[in-house]
Amino acid sequence: MAKNTLYDKVWDAHVVARLPTGQFQLFIGLHLTHEVTTPQAFDMLAERGLGVAYLDRTMATVDHIIPTDNMARPYADEQAEAMMAALEVNAKRHNLNFFDFASGRQGIVHVIGPELGMVHPGMTVACGDSHTATHGAFGTLAFGIGTSQVRDVLASQCLSVDPLGVRRIEIGGALGPGVEAKDVTLHVIRRLGVKGGIGYAYEYAGPVIESMSMEGRMTVCNMAIEGGARVGYVNPDQTTFDYLRGREYAPDENVWDRAVAHWRSMASDPGAEYDDVVRMDGADIAPTVTWGITPGQSVGVGEPLPAVEEFDEADRPTVERAYAHMDLRPGQKMTEVPVDVVFIGSCTNSRISDLRAAAEIAKKGRVAGSVQAIVVPGSQQVKAQAEEEGLDDVFRAAGFEWRHAGCSMCLGMNPDKLVGRQISASTSNRNFIGRQGSAEGRTLLMSPPMAAAAAIEGRVTDVRELA
Repeated sequence: MAKNTLYDKVWDAHVVARLPTGQFQLFIGLHLTHEVTTPQAFDMLAERGLGVAYLDRTMATVDHIIPTDNMARPYADEQAEAMMAALEVNAKRHNLNFFDFASGRQGIVHVIGPELGMVHPGMTVACGDSHTATHGAFGTLAFGIGTSQVRDVLASQCLSVDPLGVRRIEIGGALGPGVEAKDVTLHVIRRLGVKGGIGYAYEYAGPVIESMSMEGRMTVCNMAIEGGARVGYVNPDQTTFDYLRGREYAPDENVWDRAVAHWRSMASDPGAEYDDVVRMDGADIAPTVTWGITPGQSVGVGEPLPAVEEFDEADRPTVERAYAHMDLRPGQKMTEVPVDVVFIGSCTNSRISDLRAAAEIAKKGRVAGSVQAIVVPGSQQVKAQAEEEGLDDVFRAAGFEWRHAGCSMCLGMNPDKLVGRQISASTSNRNFIGRQGSAEGRTLLMSPPMAAAAAIEGRVTDVRELA
């Protein structure tokens, strides 16, 4: 049983009670909300005559359904317009801190929370979105929750959860050229499986993780859920503190030193005990691309696709289905696969460092004539910073479309969707069948530089060839 880990410390600091079900009630330090999972939750509050318990710990934005090209209201999609209107009404009714398009701070919920300095080490965080694990990069326990749980947190600021084991994933050594945080998290999922993390919190550690920027750590933690883990986190350190200092909702200078001392105390102790420890070597990680229909079906860009017989018998039906859907075959190289659409964005890879890395590759050519390539910043602030640095000009000159902030083509809830059998090179987090809006569409997950290289070459390309 884990002992003296960050998970244990944050858990103990936030337990309110043990429930008759055996679950524990945790106090939630920050509740992030958006337009998709809140309409029914607010309706349930209204039915009971309840309000929002802690307005200062609740924020709202719009991201999933918002168009990224034409922002005119009403939205063309009636359901999207209804969800947006419902959030506007509820935000006004409950006096929520609402970061809408007019605020200049709208964006993907998992991008704007950190960039505004709302997420602090030692917190518990909840959001009605499965990729809430992103915020674990700051040394938090961050839970993706469903609509009824959104209601509970709005009404009580508490969440009922089961305790987890803690698995420490140590990644030693250093990453090679062209290898990004996205490659690291895909490699971990490939090694441990999409169900390997069930019942665990993942503690990411080791020299590779410690050397990452906060944005890289967010990318790794973002996809903990894709490996079956309920949460993923990184212990807070000086990189964490430097990122937070001076941000709008971070502690001010009068209490900064006290805040940092507390944050340091929440990190796992040197002698902490874990339920499991897995060690990997950064040198073994290559630029990685998925070939199948789960994030665990991936290969290094230069590897041949695996034989069906290499998988456990229980996994073979999914592998066979993946090959059939993707129209690929064992032994094939991913560099033979053409792409129709390139999407650079999502809560996984839409931050300023992601756009800078992709722009460096975009400078080396132009988007292939048959490819549609779009770049979608994760927030209005990221968009403004990118434009100040001239990244938008780099992308446009190379033939990419430059969009407004939103979730965009990560999921089929807005106008940005695949059509028919199109193949997408995507920096998002899920390659499930139908995820990008077409039941026949095919999704290849990869890093921003890899996606930019695919756009230029018109096929999956080893980004190291363009470096």
